[in-house]
Amino acid sequence: MKNILVTIPVEDRHKEYLERAGAGCRFSYTSPGGVTEEELGQAEIIIGNVKPQMLKDAGELQWIQLNTAGSDNYCAPGILRPGVVLTNASGAYGLAISEYMVGMTFMLQNRFYQYYRNQMNHQWKDQGRVISVCGSVTLSVGMGDIGGEYARKMKALGSYILGVRRTPGEKPEYVDELYTAVELDRLLPRADFVALSLPGGSATRHMMDERRLRLMKPGAFLLNVGRGTAIDTDALCRVLKEGHLGGCGVDVTDPEPLPPDHPLWDAPRMVITPHISGQYHLQETLERIVRIAGENLEKFLEGRVDEMKNVVDFETGYRRR
Repeated sequence: MKNILVTIPVEDRHKEYLERAGAGCRFSYTSPGGVTEEELGQAEIIIGNVKPQMLKDAGELQWIQLNTAGSDNYCAPGILRPGVVLTNASGAYGLAISEYMVGMTFMLQNRFYQYYRNQMNHQWKDQGRVISVCGSVTLSVGMGDIGGEYARKMKALGSYILGVRRTPGEKPEYVDELYTAVELDRLLPRADFVALSLPGGSATRHMMDERRLRLMKPGAFLLNVGRGTAIDTDALCRVLKEGHLGGCGVDVTDPEPLPPDHPLWDAPRMVITPHISGQYHLQETLERIVRIAGENLEKFLEGRVDEMKNVVDFETGYRRR
């Protein structure tokens, strides 16, 4: 009988589902901020996120199922003991975040944010020409669940899709051309929309530095929903101020939260949301996380770890394929 600690905001029906999957186990439910040292010390399985630095007290832990797709903060040496299985919630967020990205695309491309500001100032003012998504070129950097779903939606809207992934692989039918990151410099000048959905870590830090921001097509649009560290924030402020980009929309920043006096708030053609594209704002996201956790729980308890979804490779921070 294993002790299972659940930190995601489950309802009674979710509890019933998880307890069926983990029949015979002892379940306790709390919130990420309410986890105690005693609970961590007893937990053999954790479903949901706990602050990584607290896991040093989880001496009995065998497996942690994250409620986030990003898992890089849990892969650092000293966070989890050797042998602890780490799985993430990749596959839960594609619907919500890709729809957010499409919405942000239209907001930037049609200048909706500028017209809203005009409305607040009671200004009847034409903001000028726009481009169409139909016939555009979209570069999706990161072709996991989120980047892939955004690419699929943009393809349906008539955009030509360039995909960039970490390793070579089979090209999805909704992608017109598929590359690895070594081709990024060559692809950036082609794209009208560049969308980043990347994990954190040294491999992606400042992937979009000032040089690459200036490689983008004049008037192109940049979106970031992965990690704020993928963009050099100071360089982005400079490039936007000079008018090189048509606009930028981000749900993640570096630093995060963004301080009230940070110049990015006032950068021209900039739209910022406070890391809300995922989380549980869409109910289906929570439903998907619970389903992933339940399926993995059954397999873990049966000793079928090799069949679990989204097992993370600690060296890369990505899920194993």
